[in-house]
Order: sequence, then C-alpha cells, then structure tokens
Amino acid sequence: MVTVPGVREVLDGSAMVRWGQLCLMGLERHRDEINALNVFPVADADTGTNLLATMRAAVTAAQDALGAADARPDEADPESTGSAVDSDDAGRTDASGGNGGVVESGGWPDGDAGEAPVAMAGAGRGDPIDGDAGEVLATMARAGTAGARGNSGIILSQVLRGLAVAVPSGPVTARNLREALRRAAVLVRAALSDPVEGTMLSVLEAAADRAADCPETELGEVARAAADGACKALGDTPSQLGVLRAAGVVDAGARGLLVVLDALVAVITGQAPARQEYRSNTVSDVPEPAVRQDHSVPGDPVAPQYEVMYLLSGTTGPRIDVLRESLARLGDSVVVVGDDEDGWSAHVHCADAGAAVEAGLAAGTLSRIRIEGLMVNPLAAQGSSDRGILAVAAGAGAARLFEDSGATVLDGEVTADVLLAAIRRMPQREVLVLPNGALAAHELVAVGMAARNGAVPREVLMLPSGSMVQGMAALAVHDGGRIAVDDAFAMSEAAAATRWGALRVARERALTIVGTCARGDGLGLVGNDVVVIDPEPRAAARTLLDRMLGLGGELVTLLLGADAPDELGEDLAEHITATFPGVEVVAYSGGQPVDLVQIGVE
Repeated sequence: MVTVPGVREVLDGSAMVRWGQLCLMGLERHRDEINALNVFPVADADTGTNLLATMRAAVTAAQDALGAADARPDEADPESTGSAVDSDDAGRTDASGGNGGVVESGGWPDGDAGEAPVAMAGAGRGDPIDGDAGEVLATMARAGTAGARGNSGIILSQVLRGLAVAVPSGPVTARNLREALRRAAVLVRAALSDPVEGTMLSVLEAAADRAADCPETELGEVARAAADGACKALGDTPSQLGVLRAAGVVDAGARGLLVVLDALVAVITGQAPARQEYRSNTVSDVPEPAVRQDHSVPGDPVAPQYEVMYLLSGTTGPRIDVLRESLARLGDSVVVVGDDEDGWSAHVHCADAGAAVEAGLAAGTLSRIRIEGLMVNPLAAQGSSDRGILAVAAGAGAARLFEDSGATVLDGEVTADVLLAAIRRMPQREVLVLPNGALAAHELVAVGMAARNGAVPREVLMLPSGSMVQGMAALAVHDGGRIAVDDAFAMSEAAAATRWGALRVARERALTIVGTCARGDGLGLVGNDVVVIDPEPRAAARTLLDRMLGLGGELVTLLLGADAPDELGEDLAEHITATFPGVEVVAYSGGQPVDLVQIGVE
C-alpha cells in the first residue's frame, strides 16, 4: 500500500471529533437546502435543522469528553449551556404559529440550531488531545440519542451508534468502517415501525453495500465508496417514493446523510467530494393543505397532528417492544432507539399526543418530553402506498441493482411454488411481480391466481419482463403515487419498449435456427432466439449489437455476467460509441451465471 501524504490510514478520537465538526459545518451550510427538500413524512421544512441539532449534541459531548470544549460563555452554543430553552423561545407554549408550536418539558432545547455559533475545538483554541476513537464514538452515540431532534435526528443517532458498536476501542479502520455502516443500517431498520424505501434508510443501506463491495483496503477508498453509493441512492429516491417524485425532490434526510458521509471522506483524505445542489423548482407548487384550528386536515381524520418525542430510562427490552407496538397503533413515523446503556429515545406522529405520552409512562421514566404541532401535506400519504415490487434476479450485482431501486429480490432457483411463497411473504396488499424470464407465462398465470385466492389475498399483477434488463427498465418508471393499474401499465410499457438480447457460450454442439454451433462458440440471442453464431464470443456480441441497434435506439444497457471476459463491457461500449454515435451506454456488473452479457436497447 502506498501512503499518500495528508491521507489518514486510521482515525483516532481526535479525528472523530474533527469529523463531527466537519459534519456541523456541512449541515449548517446545507441546512436551508435540506429543509427545502423536506416533504416526507411531513412537509414541515425542519429536517436540516433537526440533523444539525442532533449532531451538535453529539459533537459537544465529544469535545467535553476530550477536554477540548473550552469556548468562552459568550461564544458557546446555546444548546450546550444547559439552559432549559433558548431566550427566543422562552415561555412559548402555544400550539400555533411558526412550525406548529412547541410544548416542552424537562429542559429539551428548542433553539434554532443553525444560527448559533458552533463551539469548535481547534478553531483558535487548540486542537483536542488524541483519544480512543471507540470512547469518543460511544460518547457521541449516547449524546446523539439523548439530543436527537425529529425522525431524521433519531436515525442519525443510530448511525453514530453503529459506529460505536463496531469500534468499541482503538481507531476506525477500513474493516470496522464497513462493519459500522452495516450495523447502523441494521439498527435503523429495526428501530422503524414501518420502514419505507426511498428514504434515509435506503441510502444508508446503499452506503453500507458499497462499502462492503469496495475491493480497496484503504480507509479513504472505503469511505469514498460508501459516500458515492449514498449519492447514487439519493438520486434514486424519487423513483422509490411517490411523494418525492410528485414534489420533484430527493429525500431530505438522505441528503443530510450524504453530507455526513462526505465529511468522513474529507477528514480522511483532506478533500470533500463535489456534489450538486439538490433543489427543485416544483417544491413551491406542492399544494398546502387546509388546516383547521385543531390542526387536523379536512377529509383525512386519521392524519397525524402532532410530533411527540421523549427520553426514557428505567425500562426493559420487553417493555420497549410493547411501547413500540402501542405507538404504532396510535400513529406513524414510529422510531424507538436505545443508547446501549439505560437511555432510550422515542418518536411518533399521532393525533393523540396525550396517549403517546401515557404509553411512554407505562414503559419507563420519561424526561425531555417534546410535543410539536404538525401541518400534514396530503401528498405525503401517497408515499405510504400499500404496494410492493417483487423482482426475480440472478447474480449478486443484479440483485443489488433491483434492491437499490426499491424492489424485494427473489434469487436462486425459482419455481412456481417458490414464487408463490415469496409473494405471500410480501407485507403489502398489492404486489407487482417482475418475473424477468424465470417462468413460463402459464406458470405465472397460475401463481397469480393462487396468490389472489390465498388466506391473505394479494392483488398481484405480473409484468411482462422477459429479462432482467427489461425489468430494470420497468422499475425505472415505477411510481408508488399512482394507482396500481396505472403504475403497472407504465412499467409494462417500459419493459415492452426495451428490446433485449444476450451473449452466451455454447456448451455443446447443437442445431439452432441459424445453423449448427460448436462447443465454445459465441451465441447472440434476441429474446430467446439465436441469431448470431461466431467462434469468437466478442465478435458475436458486436454483431448482435449491430443488428439490435440497426433498428434504432437511444440507450443501451449492458448487464455483465459472472463469467464475462475482462474488459468486455469496455470493448462493447467503445464499439457502440464508434459505430452508433449519439447512443448512450451504461454498463453494470450483474453477476448472472449463464449470460456473459444481457443487452437492453431503449
């Protein structure tokens, strides 16, 4: 391994505090951008502020633990002074105006986290002393959980907790960073009562996947892979969540998570990745709901009215499970997380704030109770569609592509019985199936009928995807905000508009519709029919592309198989660019076992 000057090979406690400081600066800089993106689960434009407040609580505690938070009183963050409320909010107990009104108890800070100066170690007051990264992360995780603001803040606290669990002592390394991101993703999914794809959760899982798949061993490369994976997943969130697509935005919490991961790259390499500004001209066009004096939305009697948060102590795991179930019955956006000691933080959006507090009192000792009125945007309900997508995929890379786009993946050997069982395991009532050529049409019809007539009926729509590249094209236009029939129609059109082919190697001598092939020959197929035979597989692939693109096309998707020769994707992309100027080419590693490459032409 070549050591690059200025690039850290591991991160100690001092570096983790510096990371936290960079997170604060990044979240402060992007706070307005993130707030403007905030339409799900509630369009209350405070996600950026909540993330900033949560990270500030964590960083302040870490600086104190390292003896570095020696800011003068007039420079310190109001939220770190221990005051019950900021002066601007003192005495505010009404339930109207501003961001819906706040009722507080137990000294929960409620200042505007973005406007107060940040008490920075190293900002003219001396760098923090070196410390154990594990101890620093444990401190940040505890303080982040206790100081979490909003749904996004609680999820961010679990990212910190994942780091703390994976790095109990010593420095942060490439290996335990991979473990930390995976652990954080598991913690977040377990904490949510109703996990929704196209959110902070999806982007965190994508970051963990990319870090795990990164072939490099350097810490900086693993961190960069995680951040780049999060960036790609962030761009995909509108296709996974209808309310985001309707508003023309990416997920706000996920945008904040990307800031946090980019800060990690910066503290390791000394250079932060360049990202676009995520804004939309359509956000202002999202209709505001009419809100009555009691904060309810006309025509939607079950819409959440309040955000309720509090801390718990003196409780047990079983009592926390009961609390999570009770809150889920009262409302949505339920998150209940622990700090691995005796502290827990709970969050719910519900109509009966008193009942949410009573549920907490039954579970343990409460503190820092926060109740905030919400004004719910009706478009948010569209993102909670009771619809899932089940995609059949062969190959780890292909499975990952479908998962990243919000589908549940069925891999391995697929029979009619296996597909039926997978449909019945889906939690959604409506299930769109992308069979991707795994079963014959008559088997799909039989599976659909059986699923509709089961003990728990499913509304099943089998989409006409004869290959994974057709399935990818269909999934790209999925919109959970549409009714199921319209969504299935749009996806079916996209699949049908994608011509597909494949390159295989003949396993034995055989007769095809275009002649006899020998063992080892390259076979080019359009659909399921062999149209090209060539002793050289690469030549067969080029001829196949010429024939498919001879009928026109604007975009070619190459899905490379597990046995694809080295640089096959580059060779075919260069051939397309040289022979068909203006045609766009994208290549993915699919890892499928039979086809050296699947080709989709749109």
